[in-house]
This record gives sequence, C-alpha cells and structure tokens, in this order.
Amino acid sequence: MLHRGLIISVVAAGLFVASCGQEELPPPPPPPVEEGPNQDSIDAARRAAEEAARRAAEEEARRAAALEAAREALTAMVFFDFDMAEIRSDAEGVLQRKVRVLRASPAVQLRIEGHADERGSSEYNLALGSRRAEAVRQFFVNAGLAESRFDVRSYGEEQPREMGSNEQSWAQNRRDEFVITAGGNQIQVPGGGQ
Repeated sequence: MLHRGLIISVVAAGLFVASCGQEELPPPPPPPVEEGPNQDSIDAARRAAEEAARRAAEEEARRAAALEAAREALTAMVFFDFDMAEIRSDAEGVLQRKVRVLRASPAVQLRIEGHADERGSSEYNLALGSRRAEAVRQFFVNAGLAESRFDVRSYGEEQPREMGSNEQSWAQNRRDEFVITAGGNQIQVPGGGQ
C-alpha cells in the first residue's frame, strides 16, 4: 500500500514538473468586431447629402423663378398709339409670351382691361378701350386659344396709370391690362417646367 502511494506521489510530481516546463497557451483571439463606417465614408455621405440638398434648393429656386416669370408674362401690359386699337409691334412680342404661357396653362383665364388717355369724350374713350381689349382677345383667338378664356372690359379714361396732361402720361394711359381670373394656381411654364 505504501508502494502504491509512492507511485501516485511520483506520478503526480512528474506531472507537476512536466506541466511547469510547458509554455502557457495564448488566450483565444477576441471575437471579430463588425466594422462600422469609418470617418471618411461618413464625411463622404454627408457631403453627398449636402450636395443633393443644394441641387434640390437650386432647382426649386429655378422653378419658382420660372413660375414668377410666367405670371409676369401673363400680367404684363401692352400699350397703344394715340386714338388707335391696332396692336403695335412691341406689343406683339408681349402677347406672344402670353400665348406661350396660356397654351401651357389651359386652366388660366384672363380679363383684358382696355384703357384710354384723357383726350376725347368719356363715351368715346370707353369705346376705344373696348376696341383695344377686343383687339387683344382677337389676337389670342387667332393664335388658337379659346375665346371663352378671355373677358373684355373697358375703363376708358377712368383709371389713369399716370396723372398728367402730357404725352408721357398719355402714352402710359393708352394700354390694356391683364388680370388672371381663373387658374392662377395652375400656371405652367412653357416647355414643361412648373
């Protein structure tokens, strides 16, 4: 029995001595960490988002400017020579811009208001203002627009644009003005923009 105890002691001592001479095993590597985006990719994504927002803002500004230009084209006045209702060449360009906007905006309707200067009787100037408004409506109809989109009205000499009894004032008062009466929120920019 003693012999058996001695054998166990020797074997235990051998195992102990043998284990002391071995190197320790390195600890297992840490589990892989999922890599998130690095700072460069975060910065690139931020720059791309800022650029997209800048482009969208520029496009919105262009669209708003184009709509404002279309609205201004619709309401721009045209002027007439003394005692005349014929459309002048400078007025034709203004009216052609109106036609382009009106074709792109079929819901828009206009009131054409004819005016005259103070020379002549009130009755004569009312009739002259009416002829001027009608001449513009006929221009639009000849351009292929529906007559029903236009209402004509004459104010004669009753609403002068400029006070004074001189040619400069009279020239400003011989005019047609335009009022959007329907479809003002549906104006379209010719060529497809809005």
